[in-house]
Amino acid sequence: MKLRAVVIFALVLACANVSFGETRIRCASTTSTQNSGFFEYILPIFEKKSGIKIDVVAVGTGAAIEIGKRGDADFVFVHAKDDELKAVSEGFFVNRHDVMYNDFVIIGPTDDPAKIKGIKSAEQAFKKLSEASAIFVSRGDKSGTHTKELSIWKKTGIAPAAQKWYLEVGQGMEKTQRIANEKRGYTLTDRGTWLATKDKDKLEMAIVLEGDPILFNQYGIMAVNPEKHKQVKYQDAMKFVDWLISKEGQAAIAAFKDKNGNVLFNPNAK
Repeated sequence: MKLRAVVIFALVLACANVSFGETRIRCASTTSTQNSGFFEYILPIFEKKSGIKIDVVAVGTGAAIEIGKRGDADFVFVHAKDDELKAVSEGFFVNRHDVMYNDFVIIGPTDDPAKIKGIKSAEQAFKKLSEASAIFVSRGDKSGTHTKELSIWKKTGIAPAAQKWYLEVGQGMEKTQRIANEKRGYTLTDRGTWLATKDKDKLEMAIVLEGDPILFNQYGIMAVNPEKHKQVKYQDAMKFVDWLISKEGQAAIAAFKDKNGNVLFNPNAK
């Protein structure tokens, strides 16, 4: 009977795809890295090399950092550098590195009713959207994208939250784009998500502003401090961090492109 029980237990494990000795670590990251297909591309490369599996929770950057602060992830991979450096200075994270970058763009209806095309400054574009009372869809989720958007509004001196044309949806980037499309509104998005999803989601939208230096979008990675949370798998997390910033990892990032051959993220680890 004991042998039979062991056999049954082994079969249950096999059916559940559970294996002894398997190393798994947890990553808290952004919806932009998830929606763009980056993790689907990069994680199997690392897993094949290291044998380490990575489980990703994709939320806004603010929420990802909080998950890491609680010790509910082994590392975070986000895009709000000032917030990241603050969390490191507070002792919650260690070994932060720049990894890659792309940029933010403003997208809107293809016929651009607010006449944003041709404007070079994101600040001026936001002012024009306000003057036109054009629908603007904000993620409203304390993500890196939301943080960037709020910093631009702050420069304009406009407080949009009380305006009827300003919609805070509390959603990830892909869903926010869809809502903006449905409302024939405008939104701020990262180029990676835009390129990866615009055709799939059949968005009747176009980039109306790009290229302003303020729209630079840096991604960083940092390990949860093991002195704060003894349970985190720091050594395994650092294997991924070190690989991602290595020549091999950086080359893998550079090779990640959409179906049209567009590079979605530019590696810039030092």
